[in-house]
Amino acid sequence: MNALNKAKEPFKFYTQLHIPELTGLKAANLQELLDLIKTVPGSVIYHHTHRFLQQHQYLSPEPPNDFAYWITGILGEEELGEALYSIDTIQYTTIRELRDEIVRTIESYIVQHPRSLHKFATTGEEFHFVKSVSFVFQTPYTVSDLKEFQAVLQRVSINSIYFHMFEARLRIGRGTNDFSNWLEDSLSEKKLANKIASLDPYTHTMENLRIRLIKLIEKTIVESLKGEGITQGGTSV
Repeated sequence: MNALNKAKEPFKFYTQLHIPELTGLKAANLQELLDLIKTVPGSVIYHHTHRFLQQHQYLSPEPPNDFAYWITGILGEEELGEALYSIDTIQYTTIRELRDEIVRTIESYIVQHPRSLHKFATTGEEFHFVKSVSFVFQTPYTVSDLKEFQAVLQRVSINSIYFHMFEARLRIGRGTNDFSNWLEDSLSEKKLANKIASLDPYTHTMENLRIRLIKLIEKTIVESLKGEGITQGGTSV
């Protein structure tokens, strides 16, 4: 006997591949960096602010974004670097909003510290702008209830989890992820959806995030079956 609700619409798992591509653009000081940040395509801003979340999948908390790293390590502007480190990348639902905050932070610093414009990187240490070329693929996995959802989360790649947990915020612009969106809209699992949406991505590696998701879903399944007087094996209690 299965007491778990069936979704109004099944959830289809996708995955994504990012390929970095040099733009040929580079900056040697803060002004050049600022001017280019204002004008480069969104795929460039994405690469320099989001790639760590996926590439450094076994590290926690998050490494710094590329702009902060270069400004601190090469230009020696530690105060500005710290200000850029503190920008919470995940809270922004569009690359435009994130770009604007980076620009605002750098411009404000330059006004307060005009001498910072006179610092130049040596040849070979300039900031090179890279863009992220993305390819999205549908996986073979489609689920219709919580138990199927839990089982597939154990099998899909971390790239798929990253796509649905992080890319979704930029793609659908709702400030949430694909999993929470589906759980609430198709399964009426608002409580579980909110728990997943509230997970702090900076305190989890991608594999730890997978484990956390699975545990949250498992707990919800157990509570649902208990509420119907059914054990996970299907026996009435």
